Amino acid sequence: MIYKNIEIHIPKWVQYTVDILHEFKYEAYVVGGCVRDSLLDKTPNDWDITTNALPKEVIDIFRSLGYKVIETGLKHGTVTVVINDENFEITTYRIDGIYSDGRHPDNVSFTRSLKEDLARRDFTINAMAYNSKEGLIDYFSGLYDLKGKVIRCVGIPYNRFSEDALRIMRAYRFAGQLGFNIEEETLTAILELKENLKNISIERIREELNKIIISNMSIFFGLYKHGVLKVILPELEVCAEIKQDNPYHIYDVYDHSIYSAINIESKLHLKLTMLLHDIGKFECKTTDEQGIDHFYNHNEVSAIKAEQILKRMKYDNKIIEKVVTLIKYHDREISGAKSIKKLLNLIGEESFRDLLKVKIADMQAQNLDFYKERYDKLVNIEEKLNRIIETKECFTIKDLAINGKDLINIGIKQGKQIGDILNYLLDIVLENPEMNTREKLMEISKNIKI
Repeated sequence: MIYKNIEIHIPKWVQYTVDILHEFKYEAYVVGGCVRDSLLDKTPNDWDITTNALPKEVIDIFRSLGYKVIETGLKHGTVTVVINDENFEITTYRIDGIYSDGRHPDNVSFTRSLKEDLARRDFTINAMAYNSKEGLIDYFSGLYDLKGKVIRCVGIPYNRFSEDALRIMRAYRFAGQLGFNIEEETLTAILELKENLKNISIERIREELNKIIISNMSIFFGLYKHGVLKVILPELEVCAEIKQDNPYHIYDVYDHSIYSAINIESKLHLKLTMLLHDIGKFECKTTDEQGIDHFYNHNEVSAIKAEQILKRMKYDNKIIEKVVTLIKYHDREISGAKSIKKLLNLIGEESFRDLLKVKIADMQAQNLDFYKERYDKLVNIEEKLNRIIETKECFTIKDLAINGKDLINIGIKQGKQIGDILNYLLDIVLENPEMNTREKLMEISKNIKI
């Protein structure tokens, strides 16, 4: 179907690139996600251009006009043209060969047919092309599915997912980002082929999972219901089996984890923290004589298991450190100024403030009968934290009014004893901030016995 009455605003230099290909008598369109997003009144992140010109022909055209051309993906028909300091990817219409590994086509052949190129794409909403001369080219009813808020495979779903099982994750990702439903035949194929995700690199799965986590955590209910989570994150999937018969809880561990992740702001490390913060409860559950469940030490066990999972999924070390720290301390009791400063000493101000967000999101996914009292307590803790930071109270050894060199100067030998004394002094100052003067600390140090 061709819709001549539909107009999409194409940025100036994208339009210019398309126009050049037209001037040389080739077809050219913007295609895929930029068309989908434009029709949804969203601002596209990227503008992909497709053409029937072969890669060498594209290269010759733009180099003849004096533009820099980068041969970024000739094997797959993609070249990058640099115009006005912007990069524009231009890809030749292509037909994918057999996907014998279930991940990548064994070979790619070029075609002069736009329809054949669009037919190889994953979902109907991503298989539309547009230019200002012809309008919207929609051979597979993508516009109909956009209006119906449906994720539907192009052609036979079984074939699309057999070609590349990562498309299963992309189906959930688009459903989450756009608020769409997965169409019945497409979902049936997912249920049949979900085990093929085991053949996909963990990095590719992680990137799709991240996009789901940031855009719409509620999709995790579908990932669990349809058995996909068991394939990609089995440690989390088993949490649905863990009931929490405890006055503070109203959900099983899995539902609690998802609801708490929904409650927190869309920063990846915070979402991952909530997703995995109770992952160790499976190993820690005990039930007392009154039938009340307890999960002693689950924060420590969860931190260890979360680190293993994140390393397996090849997250970067910075993310892993943040998430593991927040999980380790998410259940820690915080009360007076001393406990606040001790925790500041352990994790720093940034992680402390994140921890307060984690605690609030955690409580919001529990029994709300207890929420106000617990929330008010956290507000009080944050006020104390702000005062400590504003008044620059000491909470680390480096904030002490004396240092190791001062101790050596009064005859204390270098080594472990220096550290022990400084830690002893810090503990005093945490309790009594007014003691953090050189005179007082030196006096204590001269009489100390450790």
